Amino acid sequence: MPDPSKNLLIPPLPEPIEKLKEIALNLWWTWNPKGKKLFELIHPYLWKESGHNPIKLLQSLPQDYLENLAKDEKFLHEYHHVLALFDEYMHSKPLIQKPLPIAYFCAEFGLHHSLPIYSGGLGFLAGDILKEASDMGLDMVGVGFMYPQGYVRQILSSDGWQNGTNETIVKDEAPIERVLDDKGKHLVVEVPFIDPPVYTAVWKVNVGRVPLYLLDTDIDQNDPWDRQISSRLYTPDLNQRLRQEIVLGIGGYAVLERLGIEYSILHLNEGHPAFALFERIRTFKEKEGLDLQTAIQKVQQRSIFTTHTPLQAATDVYSFDMMMHYFSDYAKRLALSPQEFLSFGINPDAPQSGFNMTVFALKMCGYKNAVSKKHAQVANEMWEGLFEKPNTIEAVTNGVHLGTWMGDELQEELDRLLGGEWREYQSDPLLWERVEDMEDAWLWRLHQSYKERMINFIRERVRQKWSGEGIDPVIAMAEGVMLDPEVLTIGFARRMTAYKRPDLILHDLQRLKKILTNPYKPVQIIFAGKAHPADIEGKKIIQRIFNVAKDPAFEGRIAFVEDYGEEVAKYLIRGCDLWLNNPKLPLEACGTSGMKASLNGTLHLSTKDGWWPEGFNAKNGWAFGVEPSDDAKDAEELYELLEKSIVPLYYDQEERGYSPGWVAMMREAILSISPRFSARRMMLEYTSKFYSNIKEDS
Repeated sequence: MPDPSKNLLIPPLPEPIEKLKEIALNLWWTWNPKGKKLFELIHPYLWKESGHNPIKLLQSLPQDYLENLAKDEKFLHEYHHVLALFDEYMHSKPLIQKPLPIAYFCAEFGLHHSLPIYSGGLGFLAGDILKEASDMGLDMVGVGFMYPQGYVRQILSSDGWQNGTNETIVKDEAPIERVLDDKGKHLVVEVPFIDPPVYTAVWKVNVGRVPLYLLDTDIDQNDPWDRQISSRLYTPDLNQRLRQEIVLGIGGYAVLERLGIEYSILHLNEGHPAFALFERIRTFKEKEGLDLQTAIQKVQQRSIFTTHTPLQAATDVYSFDMMMHYFSDYAKRLALSPQEFLSFGINPDAPQSGFNMTVFALKMCGYKNAVSKKHAQVANEMWEGLFEKPNTIEAVTNGVHLGTWMGDELQEELDRLLGGEWREYQSDPLLWERVEDMEDAWLWRLHQSYKERMINFIRERVRQKWSGEGIDPVIAMAEGVMLDPEVLTIGFARRMTAYKRPDLILHDLQRLKKILTNPYKPVQIIFAGKAHPADIEGKKIIQRIFNVAKDPAFEGRIAFVEDYGEEVAKYLIRGCDLWLNNPKLPLEACGTSGMKASLNGTLHLSTKDGWWPEGFNAKNGWAFGVEPSDDAKDAEELYELLEKSIVPLYYDQEERGYSPGWVAMMREAILSISPRFSARRMMLEYTSKFYSNIKEDS
């Protein structure tokens, strides 16, 4: 097949550095500190201006600059070192005996801010799974969507109301490749069984050793309405969303077939791609000659479904009429009556509501998991009417990819303390005991440097906004220009929606004001997060927080950072002192931002929901709140903890310039959270519980 990278608008690279293109087109560099430093070394200013996008960086360089770079001995030394690391990684042996090949379907993938095809936590979990599968050498392929208009930029008006603008992906500037057909043209695949026909172009993202294929309906072969199918993530139009999920599930299956990619295990992350299950049934029935029940059984034996939803109301449900509009011929192909076909997705608790994608996936996948132990309890109770046996839904608690989320300097210190091979054994808690040897003063200095970088980053964003369009000085204050690196800093950053209670800490403003403006032990809060475009209540919460941040009575101790995304998240999880999380119980399925904060030494303060009941040990953070949640009681306990425990401990710094008790908790957070909530532990658990149990003859 022709080289897809030739379609990219990267200038010809001199022969001595020609493999820069290969490194740039593989997201391996995003979680390898030396890979990132290599691109920064090319041109530090343009690297920053490109948004840390190596494709844009290389495009911006004149040919004579590249020629001189190819003669720069210092750069060449680093280039050959990184290239050797990359080659060694790409050809290294798997860490464990490989299970059967796995196809991993998800509606979004959070990989890097240079490729904005994600919305939030679901996408970053999917991205971390692909990265860890690559690190482990698992035989996995990802399938998702290219969203040319899918990433919504958050823009706040002067009164704090969230507006949004869609950021169009410039595909020739993103670290992606066109997949080409045998004639050297962009591969286009017809999505089966949609009339009139819908076509999807195919793009490829190299995630280390794992390929991710993205579907794109925004092509000339489609009518305008069909071109919009993949344009926006989680479109509110139900008919268009159904078509989107048909393209993802059935079209994604067809793309893998067209590419000749064979897999034995189908892993669905949430219900959006579940129609791939129907395609597997049809394939086993038509190509292998199996009867319908045998084909269904084979699909169940080879399929895994991960649910993230703690409420039935949050699942995708489509009317029976809408379903049969698209699937009447498909049902006939499977020799099913309309009633039999629709029965796959009928929720016994609400049989008249329509075809439920989560119910369909739960019925058709023999392996099912929730994303924390607490969520498994909730999910089993929620769906108990579907199963003959209790506790059918197992728990595989989410984890995060350490190489992506842990600060580079901290990783380098772990190289010294734990040995260079620590990443290979990162899920072993015994390995991490040597973190106890990390010096107090060094850890504090590292954290302060992260904090200063975070505040400088926030101020620079405000400066750019000021110089570009001009903003009211009061707005600049609300967006963080008065933040102080010497002050205890609380971070609250996640999707802004009512059940996460972003404004719980604002419950008693007078009491909060006393905490924040204490002249001897001040506190500041950084908020960040987007509301879904259709979530009016979430937008009202943002507006309230923003208007409190503008109030001079709080002395600039509250900031709302606009346009929360992956880049902002990395600054906040490393730079804040305390990470606040207070969802209503039991509505947080897992939540991973607190894991990312903890492994960087940022202490976690959370209600006992999601992963925190498994992670909290009374020495690595704080837990609060009652069940069922009560805003007044929870806010009271939150204030008590701040006033009597957290703030005094942080400022117990004496002549050393830092609090030994606080640093001890930071060290404990790194030691206790990193191995147990790493993506490595998660993927080993998926392998032992599911992947390795699926055999070729099943």
